[in-house]
Amino acid sequence: MNTTRKIVAIGGGELKFLETADIDKRIIELTGKTRPKALFIPTASGDAAGYIDTFEACYGKHFGCQTRTLNLIQSPPTFEKMSALVLESDLIYVGGGNTYGMMKTWRRLGLNTVLAEAASRGIVLSGLSAGAICWFKYGCSDSRSFSSNVAWDYIRVSGLGFINAVYCPHYHFEKREDAFSKMIEKRGGIGIACDNNAAIEIVGNDYRVLASAPNAKAYKLFKRNGRAIVSELPQENEYTPLDDLLKRK
Repeated sequence: MNTTRKIVAIGGGELKFLETADIDKRIIELTGKTRPKALFIPTASGDAAGYIDTFEACYGKHFGCQTRTLNLIQSPPTFEKMSALVLESDLIYVGGGNTYGMMKTWRRLGLNTVLAEAASRGIVLSGLSAGAICWFKYGCSDSRSFSSNVAWDYIRVSGLGFINAVYCPHYHFEKREDAFSKMIEKRGGIGIACDNNAAIEIVGNDYRVLASAPNAKAYKLFKRNGRAIVSELPQENEYTPLDDLLKRK
């Protein structure tokens, strides 16, 4: 049994336009299978039907995966059925949307424990935006925008904690730079930010940056003398020890 953890956290991009295709190919490649079982978890979007269709068109028709979906909003399956669906998959892809609402639902239904088991079995864990934040200890989230008609700000949301860092998606695309720097200055921790069409790939205890567009980049943030230090992460084919990324340097 393969027990090396495999996580690909994508900063953003339009799946329906195949903007993240190069990253998606790598996610599929990590399974080591030609027609892997790909499970889509669209909780953050409220199990949006159009999003499910998009995933099936991309990962199913375009890339040739055996696609299935875990719907949890209207009539969630039993814990046993949910567990079986997750643990029989080769890759899990979590869609974007309301991170806070998604994590609340997952914890209520016990999916957090099932995903921890999936991680320990080496099932590929991936996703975009909210679906990237979830693998980290915390994330810089726009969850308040989904339930408020008044002014809102980014909040720090708790994820599954598989990686001890704070993740920020859509870094430049949604101009989250200042909000994320302020979050790191206030609460500390190691911050990892990804632009749209950029991702962090983690295999075992190593990582590297993936990109499906020339200007898509990833960054590291940490607090020094009360200020957030921001540095661009190099894009190299070789892997770098994850411990280096998670140090304040």
